[in-house]
Amino acid sequence: MSEDLFGTVTPADQSHGLGGSLGDAVNPDAPLAVRMRPRTLDEIVGQKQLLAPGSPLRRLVEGTASMSVFLWGPPGVGKTTIASVVSHVTNRRFVELSAVTAGVKDVRRELDVARRELARGRPTVLFVDEVHRFSRAQQDVLLPAVENRIVTLIAATTENPSFSVISPLLSRSLLLTLTPLSAEDINELVDRALSTERGLRTPDGGHYTITEEAREDLLRLSGGDARRVLTYLEEAAAGATARDTGQITAQILAASVDRAAVRYDKDGDQHYDVISAFIKSVRGSDPDAALHWLARMIEAGEDPRFIARRLIILASEDVGMAAPSVLQTAVAAAQAVQLIGMPEARINLAQATIAAATAPKSNAVVTAVDRALADVSAGRTGPVPAHLRDAHYATASDYGHGVGYRYAHDWPHGVAPQQYLPDDLAGVRYYEPTDHGNEESIATRLETIRSILASDPPEQ
Repeated sequence: MSEDLFGTVTPADQSHGLGGSLGDAVNPDAPLAVRMRPRTLDEIVGQKQLLAPGSPLRRLVEGTASMSVFLWGPPGVGKTTIASVVSHVTNRRFVELSAVTAGVKDVRRELDVARRELARGRPTVLFVDEVHRFSRAQQDVLLPAVENRIVTLIAATTENPSFSVISPLLSRSLLLTLTPLSAEDINELVDRALSTERGLRTPDGGHYTITEEAREDLLRLSGGDARRVLTYLEEAAAGATARDTGQITAQILAASVDRAAVRYDKDGDQHYDVISAFIKSVRGSDPDAALHWLARMIEAGEDPRFIARRLIILASEDVGMAAPSVLQTAVAAAQAVQLIGMPEARINLAQATIAAATAPKSNAVVTAVDRALADVSAGRTGPVPAHLRDAHYATASDYGHGVGYRYAHDWPHGVAPQQYLPDDLAGVRYYEPTDHGNEESIATRLETIRSILASDPPEQ
């Protein structure tokens, strides 16, 4: 007999692992994030899209399914928690391996034991943490065991499995994407940590309280990471105790987590002031100031997706055709935020910020589309010119539709001289390129194009 991962007495081979992360859950001296780890489905916070009745993950946790799964998501969103809940299913043997410490021999040994146990009627669940750190050789060893269901694999990763896991192994498993916890989810965790038996207790056995200001700061610092918020909360509680109080304030929180005091209200003036300063610094071509405001937002826990969206808008509104590649960089940064999450995505956001700040500037794109929208809103529309109307039906020519249309590819330079705007707007110009960056060459070309469009050469 021996103690299992959660400190209870079980058969010696019931649950074990190498360098795992699920141990000490009932140890009163364990970190708060470990003590608060859910033990049942009902205790899991967030990821409701994956835990609906009848969902593959719920069936896996309940022990009614044997599929292998990859849990992909940023840190602190519940990957290890789900494995922890599965480990409590009593009819299956649970083994944990860490890809950081386990080698090929360790994997082979566990699979050999799993085969013997399966022959005795005891299936094995194998949890591999940080599976993206496994070499191809280690993954190749897992493949036949997964394919033949010698084990039910639960693999956790913070990196896109499409790039870090061999395709044969991935194709034999279900990929489940976990998302950062919402503010509502984090609030629920905080309330639970402050009120439940496994949570925080003052030296006299009472409950800590937290001010609304401190709670808001804690939510911003969390970044949707449950482990981080519980770690910060635990440190803040220790800081409150050191000050002989049971109330966690914003000042105590800031001092306890050794971060700059957060004076950044995501729904108030500071939120709008900082993002405004960021935008204006990029527009003003000052990369150093732009990076400062970016760092302020990151440090305060601003949603990186919000920053990425602003950069995409900036790329077209303030850079536009003067450096069109900046839009591609900004979109790529936004995709990187989704794929890898923070803190690594800070580098991608910084790259996009520098690209936008140092690029030549032009607001001609936004000016052009706003001019066009203003005309349409004012009723300056007019019918579609007859030669531009759809002519792909038998009687179209009877109405003059398509008659006289000049096919651009039949004309020199691929530009056919004809009117494309409605009659009421003939000659109107919306897009006026600047002489900045790439728009200088666009302006020269556009001048030639417009002169051709306005000409009336003989028909070819």
